[in-house]
Amino acid sequence: MADAGHVLTDAGALGLSLFVAWLARQPGSPAKTYGYLRWEILAALINGATLLLISVWIVIEAIMRFRHPEAVQGGLMLVIALLGFLVNGVAVWLLHGVREGSLNVRGAYLHVLGDMLASGGTVVAALIIKMTGWLGADPVASLVTTVLIMAGAWRLVRESVNVLLEAAPAHIALDAVRTKLEALDGVESVHDLHVWTVTSGMVAMSAHAIVRESSNHQRVLDEAHDILVAMGIQHVTIQLECEEMSARELHLHP
Repeated sequence: MADAGHVLTDAGALGLSLFVAWLARQPGSPAKTYGYLRWEILAALINGATLLLISVWIVIEAIMRFRHPEAVQGGLMLVIALLGFLVNGVAVWLLHGVREGSLNVRGAYLHVLGDMLASGGTVVAALIIKMTGWLGADPVASLVTTVLIMAGAWRLVRESVNVLLEAAPAHIALDAVRTKLEALDGVESVHDLHVWTVTSGMVAMSAHAIVRESSNHQRVLDEAHDILVAMGIQHVTIQLECEEMSARELHLHP
């Protein structure tokens, strides 16, 4: 039942991931200047949350099976689990090499990986039941598999929420960005600095910098862009100011 539940939801999850992969490539518009890139993050969040909900259901069902064991057809269970393991193994192999480039793809990968683990656990449980008759192997296999699935699903949900909250990417230190910009010749200080992820592989940054001499502005912009691109920030917006604008920037962050 746990294996079938995972496969059923994965059919929808993979369909959603495929649709979003297509949607994210559609051009933007005056109303949606970033296009539909953020749908990738929403799909990853939905997939991760679905995995967590299914895992909770499986845990509840496994606990109930401990209390009230039910007869299991070990032979039928083994055949179906082996077929599921092989099919999901192929899907895992196809997605393994590309899973790190996109949260959406990683969500799909975690779904099929969870299915493969669940099928593997079911195979082991079926063999134990056939050899020993111990029905407890069924819920034990479900619980072990679910713990592994929940760990990956929680990371996916956490990363998706961080992107939606426009948190600074984990691989880019905000203080390091500020230090590198303020080290440029002519830059007096940097304020209202923000770094966030638009979607997988697209990091954006905005900042205000005080550069007293307007003749240095273009050089500072060129050097700042080179430094930030080298740090993995592709979309850069810098406002250069010849003097403090504190009276007009009360709403900005320091």
